[in-house]
This record gives sequence, structure tokens and C-alpha cells, in this order.
Amino acid sequence: FFFFFKQKTAYEMQRGLVGSEMCIRDRYQRRVHGIEFTKQMSENGMIWQNLRKLISIVDELSDIGLSKYIKLPRIATLGTQSSGKSSVLEHIVGLDFLPRGDGVVTRRPLELRLVHLTDPNQKPWAVFDEIPGQKFTDFLVVRSKIEEVTEKVAGQQKNIIDQPIVLHVYSPTCPDMTLIDLPGITRIPLKDGGQPDNIEEVTKRMALKYVADNRTIILCVIPANIDLTTSEALQLSKKVDESGLRTIGVITKIDIMDKGTNAKKALMGQEVALRLGYVGVKLRSQQDIIDKKSVQAALESERQYFAKHAVYSTMGLGYVGTATLSSKLTRILYTHIKHNLPDIIKEINERIVEVSGRLNELGTPMPEEPNEKLQMAWSMVIEFCTNFKNAIEGKAISCKDRSCLLYTSDAADDTPCVDLGGRR
Repeated sequence: FFFFFKQKTAYEMQRGLVGSEMCIRDRYQRRVHGIEFTKQMSENGMIWQNLRKLISIVDELSDIGLSKYIKLPRIATLGTQSSGKSSVLEHIVGLDFLPRGDGVVTRRPLELRLVHLTDPNQKPWAVFDEIPGQKFTDFLVVRSKIEEVTEKVAGQQKNIIDQPIVLHVYSPTCPDMTLIDLPGITRIPLKDGGQPDNIEEVTKRMALKYVADNRTIILCVIPANIDLTTSEALQLSKKVDESGLRTIGVITKIDIMDKGTNAKKALMGQEVALRLGYVGVKLRSQQDIIDKKSVQAALESERQYFAKHAVYSTMGLGYVGTATLSSKLTRILYTHIKHNLPDIIKEINERIVEVSGRLNELGTPMPEEPNEKLQMAWSMVIEFCTNFKNAIEGKAISCKDRSCLLYTSDAADDTPCVDLGGRR
């Protein structure tokens, strides 16, 4: 039975890999090679036009299980508890839908698959993979459902579980993008919160699992009211991305810095350099949330804040604002996916060759139809009875399939077994 289990697993893996290879090869040929920059269209326009196609390729490959075998391009947030990670994501999406509260709020990784709707008047909606067949247009309900599916797996305490929630959001306010919101790095467990004493190790280990992959872009969220050189999130990102080639810094709480100070040097990379640079954002305060200030109103307040600020208004484009961050992430993700797709195809083909070799060693595959399975099981029983009778009578055992070796594995060493393949 171990033989057939191993064989079935290998065949499922091959089917997944072959399906992945066919899916990506077809869509890569039709879409990636079809992306041509022309003089008539701007680069930004082409990126927005084709990014959804590239993201769809990656999402489909993830859905068919390829991510179990091959790493796929993605963006993952990295930051300490209460650094503003979830608020940054809400500003990017343009909707208020993530749970809030004291202590650890994000207790399961949240994979946000954002789909931009071209009609600005279209009402946004969301779909959960864990709640099939239901479409949510009320994002207060979306928030409660996130809490519900979190508690279903992680319990009602504050325990943290590495089992992602996949949420699809369709909205005219969001860009085409896939983001993973990770639980914040937590140093001290909550009292009577059901968290392990090594909560810091647990959260760091989970974060490293995602950001250590070379195909993951790290969205490193850092509060402006701490020293950049002592940022735990930045230090963790430096461990896996020493040169800062795939880390983009997001400086939050920029509006609550001490009077007379600003984050200009940090934003320009003069303190800790990152290849992808930094972007400063102004998020909603706790009072804004209590007053139920909408995300769209907060985005307008952010725009006015940076436009009127004595320092930030003189820095030029590319340093501050959620709009700048979204545009920057879009361009980075587009280039990142396009760059990695050829290597993914190569890896898929290599794994197909490897798995095909293993399948050839395992012999005839298990049938898939119920009647064929019954017929095969009946044939195995008859063959086993015949071989058992022949073994008692001292006759040679004729094996029609290598699987019969399992039946004689406990027999005496001198029990003859002749395999049609020429092996004992």
C-alpha cells in the first residue's frame, strides 16, 4: 500500500507540474511575449494594461498548487507589531476592511489579491477562498469574516498560525497587485492571551519563511518615530536581502515625529540605503478611526499634508504619499514577475523530467475510474491467492506487476520470485 500511495503522490505531483507548465507556457507565450512597448503608448500605460495579465498567471499557478514545489513572485509585508502594516494596506486598497484592536491583530497571514476595476462607479466587492460561493459588498462584513475565519483556525485567543487567508478584492480604488500581510514581529506575549512564551521567535520564524525567498519583494514597514538603524524589521530584511535589492521601505507615522525633526534623510536613503528606496506615508490616527474617517478622506488629508509641508513639499516626486507607493509597487511587481517567469518555466520543466523518471521506476499507474480500481483490486487478490498457494507448494511465483514484491517481502529469503522485468 505504501507503494501505491507513493505512486499516486508522484502522479499527482506530475499532473500538477505538467498542468502548471502548460498553463504558464501558453499564457507566457500569449501574454508576456505579446507585451511590446510602443512609441504611441507610455510605459506607465503599458504597465497598468499588462500587469493584471501577469498577476493572473502567478495567481493561477498558485491556485493549482505550484507554490508547493516552486517559489512564485509576491510581495510580503514585514514590520513589528503596531508599526502600521495593516493601515498601509488599507491605504493601498482604498478601503476600510481590516480588523483592528489591541495587541496582535493579524494572527494568520492574509493574502490580498487585488483586482482593479476600470469603472470608477462600480461598487467594490470581496470573495474569500474559505467561503466559496459568497460575494461580499459590505466591507464591515468582510472585516468580521476575516476575524471569523481567523478564530476558526487560530482560536479565540491571540495565538498565531501560519495558514494564510486568501481574500480577493475587486475595486476601482485599488491597483492590480497581490500582497501578503504577515503577523507583526512581537517581543512579549500577551498575558492570558494564549500566546507561547517564545512568541518573538514564532513571529520572526514565520516572517523569515516568507521573506527569505529570493522571489519575494519585501515591503518593510518602519515607524518614523524610531531610529532607522535600530529597526527590527529592517534588520531582519537585511539578513535575507543584504544588498537591499528587493526591499522597499515604507516610513509610517511621519506626522507624529518630534517638532523640528523630519524624515528627509531616511526617505532619501542617506541613513540606511535600499536599492528600491523609501516612501513616506501619513496614515489615519487612532482618533481618525474612532471618528470613522474614511480611507478616501484620509488619502486626501495625506495629499494636502505633504503638499503643504515645508520639507516634504520640496523633495520632488517619488518620496511621499500612498499614490507614490502604489505606483512604485506596481512597477516593481511588473518587472519582477516578467523577469522571473522564464526561470519558473525552466524549473517546471526540470521538475517534470525528475518526476517522470520517478514515475517510470514505479511502474504502471493506479487507475482513476472506480470500476477500474475495483477490477485491479480483484486481480491483485486473485494473484495474491495464487502466489500464496504456489509458495506453500514450493512453486515459482510469477509476478505480473512489481507490486507483488510487497506480498512476498515477508516470505523466506529463498522464496523464488520472477519479475517479468527481469528483476528479483
